[in-house]
Amino acid sequence: MDADRQDGRETLNPAALAVADAARLLGMAEDVVRKHVGEGAPAAADGTMNLIHYAAWLIRELARREPTGQSDGD
Repeated sequence: MDADRQDGRETLNPAALAVADAARLLGMAEDVVRKHVGEGAPAAADGTMNLIHYAAWLIRELARREPTGQSDGD
């Protein structure tokens, strides 16, 4: 996070989020996001994540894990 705003509030760059920030924004546990990175979720060499790329990866993973592509009725 960057504390570069004049009002003192921190700003986030959705193209380069720390794992902890990505987890917090998505309402996920940080260890889950780290597990996803270990499973192939996109992350930069510095460990940051692009929120859009991560969301796309999550969608692909959900589709891959649901062989029929259909929901379970809900």
